[in-house]
Amino acid sequence: MSLGRRTFLALTAATLWPRFARGQPARPLPRIGWFSTDREPDPFLDGFREGLRRHGYVEGEHVVLELRYGSVDSLRAAVADVKSRVAFVVAAGPAVRALRGTGDVAVLFAISGDPIAAGLATSLANPGRNFTGITFLSLEVAAKRVQLLKEAVPRMRSLAVLSNVDHPGELAERRATEVAAQALGLTLTYVAFTGATELEQGFRAVRAARPDAMIVFPEGATVANRAKVAEFAVAQRLPAMFGWSEYVDAGGLMSYGANVRDAYVHLGRYADRLLHGAKPADLPIVQPTDFELVVNVRTAKLLDVTIPPAIAMRATRLIE
Repeated sequence: MSLGRRTFLALTAATLWPRFARGQPARPLPRIGWFSTDREPDPFLDGFREGLRRHGYVEGEHVVLELRYGSVDSLRAAVADVKSRVAFVVAAGPAVRALRGTGDVAVLFAISGDPIAAGLATSLANPGRNFTGITFLSLEVAAKRVQLLKEAVPRMRSLAVLSNVDHPGELAERRATEVAAQALGLTLTYVAFTGATELEQGFRAVRAARPDAMIVFPEGATVANRAKVAEFAVAQRLPAMFGWSEYVDAGGLMSYGANVRDAYVHLGRYADRLLHGAKPADLPIVQPTDFELVVNVRTAKLLDVTIPPAIAMRATRLIE
């Protein structure tokens, strides 16, 4: 029985196609650099991976991530090795400093500081350079942290602010905090330090001030050492307010601010746009609009702090 022409062609194609496909070179997967001064395991990297998956990118199937961890100096040395292979780099927090001056590589970032003051962009709406992403800096949120801490600790009369001054936008955050403290009749002690190497020096200054409570500005040096900062606060019996929930997960009392992990999930959308040819200069730098209040009830018990019902009811999450 003879085969019909269509059947013959279909069988021929089915026979020849695997041979033809095997002879084609595999298309290389796009590569994305990940630079971080934090340590592994990395909750922010997990957030970015989730963001990629939401846009259809599975690591190892659609994209390859090149991970680099270390100090800003060691990451700066790695730029030359990485940038020729990657479509762009995602810089977590302070790692963005390693990419400054590298105008030939696109960079996505999520930082707590002011990207304009840091020289990364000409404006939030139109970055104009090879950087874009997310900034967590919000002066309204900085003031709200003082108010929430006072509400949680009514006996508070004096407040220490632990702040890494090597942080773009820090001065504006300090002023907003001072105004909020003054409005509540609080005596404020400003404790400045520069970089992670001076953190212990900051601890000594806070201890000497003997405040009733403490606020820690959110940024790279303290978040990388969040467990140490939380342990110091508990050892000194200091109710402490932080900017991000990662500090509270590490043992801090309270935090109020954006969900940082969710911000890295959001970066997955910008990653998709860059992979489709968009330029960082044309993608607006965004600021979170949703904020969470997180309270560590276990730490409150260690400090003999009774969390007021109004705070507990408003909390996004209570760590029991």
